[in-house]
Order: sequence, then C-alpha cells, then structure tokens
Amino acid sequence: MALMRWLPWRWVVRRAARSQGFMDPLAVMARLRRFGQPSEVAEPIELLRAGMIFHARGLINTRVIQHNLDWIWPYWIEQQFDPHSPAFLPRAFSITHVNLTHRNWTAVGRPDCAALPIIDPRGLVTPLIDGGSVDAWVRGADGEWLIPSRLPAVDQRLDRGDDDLSVTTTAETGGLQLVSRARVVAAGDGHRLECRYTATAAAGGRLALALRPYNPEGISFIQRLDQAPVESPAAAWQWRVFDEQHVMQPARFDFDTRPERIDTSDYESGDVAQRLAGEPADGGDGGVTPGRLDCDTGLLTAAAQFDLAPGESRSVTLSVPLPEPADPVAPASWAEALAPAAQLDVPDADYQALYDTALRTLLLHSVEDIYPGPYTYKRFWFRDAAFIIHGLFNAGLLERGRRSLARFPGRQTRATGYFHSQEGEWDSNGQALWIIARHHALTGEWPPGADRDEWLRVIRRGVQWVARKRLPTDSDRPEAGLLPAGFSAEHLGPNDYYYWDDQWAHGGLRAVAERLRADGEPALADWVDDEAADLAASLERAYAADGERLGRPVMPASPRRRMDAGAIGSIAAGFPLQTLAADDARLLGTVGYLLDAHRVNGGFFQEMIHSGVNAYLTLHLAQVLLRAGDADGLALMDAVARLASPTGQWPEAIHPRTDGGCMGDGQHVWAAAEWVSMMRNAFVREEGDGLVLGAGVQPRWLAARTGFGFGPTPTAFGSVRVRFEPTPEGHRVDWRIDGPGPAWIRLAVPGQPPIDRAGDCRSVEMPEAPA
Repeated sequence: MALMRWLPWRWVVRRAARSQGFMDPLAVMARLRRFGQPSEVAEPIELLRAGMIFHARGLINTRVIQHNLDWIWPYWIEQQFDPHSPAFLPRAFSITHVNLTHRNWTAVGRPDCAALPIIDPRGLVTPLIDGGSVDAWVRGADGEWLIPSRLPAVDQRLDRGDDDLSVTTTAETGGLQLVSRARVVAAGDGHRLECRYTATAAAGGRLALALRPYNPEGISFIQRLDQAPVESPAAAWQWRVFDEQHVMQPARFDFDTRPERIDTSDYESGDVAQRLAGEPADGGDGGVTPGRLDCDTGLLTAAAQFDLAPGESRSVTLSVPLPEPADPVAPASWAEALAPAAQLDVPDADYQALYDTALRTLLLHSVEDIYPGPYTYKRFWFRDAAFIIHGLFNAGLLERGRRSLARFPGRQTRATGYFHSQEGEWDSNGQALWIIARHHALTGEWPPGADRDEWLRVIRRGVQWVARKRLPTDSDRPEAGLLPAGFSAEHLGPNDYYYWDDQWAHGGLRAVAERLRADGEPALADWVDDEAADLAASLERAYAADGERLGRPVMPASPRRRMDAGAIGSIAAGFPLQTLAADDARLLGTVGYLLDAHRVNGGFFQEMIHSGVNAYLTLHLAQVLLRAGDADGLALMDAVARLASPTGQWPEAIHPRTDGGCMGDGQHVWAAAEWVSMMRNAFVREEGDGLVLGAGVQPRWLAARTGFGFGPTPTAFGSVRVRFEPTPEGHRVDWRIDGPGPAWIRLAVPGQPPIDRAGDCRSVEMPEAPA
C-alpha cells in the first residue's frame, strides 16, 4: 500500500482511459462522491463485492436471455420480457438484466437444517443456493402444453403440518393438471429435499421434469450431467449435476422411478424443451441409458419424461441430498422447535396464518446463524440480526436468539471495539449493545458464549468505540457530536450523518447502562449513562436546528438533508428504541410527513434504492402510531397483510404494480420478524416501568364476539399472557404475569377509553364503547 502512494497510478489510469476515448474514471468517482458527505468508507467492500456478483450475473443474463426467448424461462423472465405484461422492462440501454419485478420465493426446510431450498411463484425449485433448478411441464397427446411459468395464474400455498413445511403449486390448463409439492425431510443423519410431482392429462401425454441452468436471479451454469440407474431404495435413476458452485461435490438428483425417456441438449442445440414433441434423437429408447453430457457454455438442459395414461394421475418423486452445517445442531421436529413460541389466537385467518408462517420463517433462518433471507441475503448483518433476534425474543424463542448472541464477542474487533459485519456502518455498535441488553432485561443474564467478566469487557469496548467515533462537540457544524458520515442503512441515501446511527448508539448506550446498574455495576453504568447523555445533547441540538431550518417539528434523515423518504430511519427513536416519548412532536411530525408524501397502496413507499413498498418499514410506522394512540396504525397493519405473497412471505420491497418483489431477498426475514413483533405489541408493549395492553387490537376482532389472545411472551416484568373474552356488556380482559410485574398497567384498545390500573391488577371489564 505504501508503494501505491508513491507510484503515479492515478496519472496512468487517466492517461490510459483518455487514450482510448473513455471518460476519466477517477473524475467520475470524485463527482459521485460529492453527492454524499465525506466519509472514511465510501461504500462497504462487502456491498461492493455482493453488487459485483449480482451484476455479473446480470451481464450474463443480458448476453443469454434476450437472444434465446424461444427457451422456457422462469416466471420473472417470462413476465419481464413480455411486452404485454405490466412487469415488462425495456432493455435498450440497460447494461444488466436482473429480476426487478418478481423477486419472490419461499424457502422450505426444517428447524435443524441449515440448507434452504427455494421455490418460485410458479413452482420452480432451486435445491442448492446459487445453483440450477428443476421445473416441471406437462405435454398432452394432442400437443397442448402446461408450462407453469407461462400461465397467468396458478394456486400456490404454504402447508404447515404438525411436523412438515411444504410449498404446493397447482397449475391447470385445458385438460392438463400439474401439482408439485416441495419439502425437506430428515434422512438418516442428514436431510433431503423431496419434490413430488403429480400430473394428469385427459387424453394422455407426458410429464417432464426438467433440469434448468437458471434460478430466480438468472443464469446459473450447468457444465456437465452424468446419469445412471441406481439400485437402491432411494432412487431408480440418478442425475449428477456439475456446475461452478459444486464441481468437487456435484448436486445429486434421485428419481424414485425410471423415466420412459430422457432428452438432453447443450447450448448450441438450444433448449431441450424444443425436442420434447419429437422422437428421440437416437431413434431408440429415448436415451434412458447411462451417460455423460458436457456443455462448454454451461447452459446444459435435460428433461426426464414419464408417460401419462389418459385421465389417470401419475406421481414421480425427485429428491436431492442437502449439505449439512459445519457445526451441526441437535435434531428437532417442528413441534419441538415451536413448543416455546407465543401463540396468537385471533378471529382473523389472514393475520393468524401470517403469524404462524412468520414463526417458521424465523426458525428456518436461525439454525446456524441469523440470516435475513434464504438466498440473496444469506449472510450476517448486525442490523438485520438485531431486529430478527428481537422478533425471536418477542415470540418466546429465546434459545434461537441466544445462539446468535453467543457469536457477538467474536465479531467485535478487540483493538477498537467495533461490532463488524460491514465496514463503514456506524449503526452496528448501538444495535449490538441494545439487543445484548434486551436479552439481559428478559432473562436477568448475559448471553451465553462468554462469562460475565468477558461480556462486561465486550460492552465496555463497544461503548468506547462510540465515544471515540463521535465527531467533536466544540463546533458550530450541525453534525457536531454525532457519528461520522457513513453508509449504514443503504436505503436512506448516500453517505451522510444519519440520525439512524446516532439514535441506535444512544439507545444501545441507555439500554446497557440500565442493565449494568441492575447487574451490580453502578460505576460502569454511570460512565455509560454520561456518554449517552452527551450524545443525547448533541442530537437535541441538531433536532432544534432542523426545526428552525425546516420550519416544523420533524427529523430528516440527517442534519444536512431536507425531508425525504430517508427520514424513515429517524423514527427508530420511537420504535424499537423508545428513546423519544410516544407523543414527541418531532417523531409524530416525521411519521405524518412520511405517510402524506410516501404512502402507496396503503404502505410506505421507499423511493431510495429499494424503490418499492416496504413491509417492515410500514410496520415501524404502525408501531409508532399505535404507541401514540393513533388508530391509523391499524390500517398500516392491514396494508402489510394484503402485501404478503400467497405463501405468506414478504420480499424486501414490493413492486407497486405487479405486487412482486423488486429488491432484496424474495423472502425477507426481517419483515417476518416485524410481523411477529407487531402482533406481540398489539397485545403487550413495555413502556418504561409499565405495560400497555391491547394497543393494536383490531375492532373487527372485538366485533367477532369470540375469545382471542396472545402469549406467553417474555417482558422485563416476566412472562405475559393476555386474553379477551366477550361478555354481555363488552369484553373481559385477563392477563397473567409470571414474574415481578410492572408498576402500572394501561388497557389502550383502539376506539375504547383507556383504562389504567395498578401493576398487581390481573383483570378488567371493558364495556362496549358507544358507537
């Protein structure tokens, strides 16, 4: 690096670019950086790496897809390249072709399996992350085709059995029907993806199970296919698939019955789908013989075909062994994993199904670590982890959250105390400290993974990082005393002095100070409190300057920004941190602005980066409103419920016209965690030294005149259950608290007069409010 400072590399780069007629790349980068505030990290290397991989695939998609539109493609491509579809995107000057309209998928798995196969909205199955996929088609004897990715609609649902989680997709057209069911099953000491396909053709025909060199992100190369019969109970025929990801350990596809015919094709010969209507290329048995096929381009396709008798159903099962985690977890059934979870019981089928599904989503993505998604986001961030662990805790799934917290000390740099998941993100320390403190508040203990003294050192180092990182306070700059400009929440805009970072730092400091004092460390708690108070004073000065500059009580994204969609980050002080009062004018002014200017299809539309309706940010707004007693939060809850996919999932951002995912992972675990937290806070919310009950209860639940409730959920005052039961005069609300209890309790049901009681009260009669 020292040598690079001496070499005239900037001059060389500029000279080389200009000599070939290109713009000066260094000048372009300098211009780009002027749109953000100066920062020591322009963009996290981790984001650059992920972006390069994402757009490298997009470049390959550009090269492959538009020149081969006679292929059968996944649903997102069929829609995005169809000029008659509302999802159509012109290609013209687009350098990369990526999925921007239907980023939806659903993971299947088990609570002790780290692998997460995904299924797209038309039943396309991607067994291994970033690998190829399996599709299924039916061809009738009369030449009619059933191709799910080309149908305007199919029926897809997530089935939650007693010890099962499966996605079932049913497609029909003419006299053809195809039902596919994908799930993960335990198999000996490991797990297998099991896909069962049942096809019917009124006049007879063939079921084709097709190997595809793509997935919901785009092209995924398949270089080689080996096929052979297998004399074992597990398979009658086997494919071994070699691709760039699994060269040393090829993916294995086991059929439970021998196909009547197999066709294969390399890229030069076109899609194998074009061969399915004709006779076998060799004129013999359809190529159902052991063999090997290679494709230098990496676009190998194959189709195993099974004869269908007229009017009779036939089922074929395909299974794929799944990789196991390096650190195996104890085997667990769904019943065992869900046993400690808080139960939601409401007369609302949509809310009930979304909650039950969200619990399973949280368990699937917390086997070996906390992941915010099964594919695009299958990696760790402190930001997502804090919210996801918070959701696990609210659901009573403490052990899953504890497992991740045990890794936090190893993710902290000992020299600086920085909780590192990505460089240049200044929110992580506050988030780590806050969720560590939350664990202590709920359990009275520091997390596992280190002894008490080590956790105190971890906390001390984390607080010191915040104290050292802050800008000097002796300045008249609006950001004085705040954290430096950074790239923390990417959806807030370019590098800036984000209040999001400072609010998290302040909230984390306040939370750990309280827990340190409860744990018998008053001197350490006083020091942390002093740091928190000093940061709070800097925030208050900046907020006051914003009020004068903008002429109203609001909190923009940073002290150097006008009001825009990035202000959504500044409501963290209201939820989940509660560092501002519920009725704070600046907090509610910000929420009011966001809903007036950025509400689309009933939810919050994030204009920056995500450019879609965002489920979890909409729920953050709902939490702030309901905390303030504003019933508009109920409408936001309903909007998020409507935005869920047929399998009960939310992508990170939702296209306002197609309702498909347009950014991020197609199954966003942070969103699922927020639904769990929303349902919990609808019944039980901690507020200072008291409890607020029923603040998110929907009027229609009361009108149903049946019992409903939630719990048990851990709180700082003990485990709480809440139950509403109808009476002739209204409802009786009962609650059970297994613990010391709060100082006070308020029943704050929307549309009903609030009822205040002492902390030892356990029941109240709520008369029907006048119409």
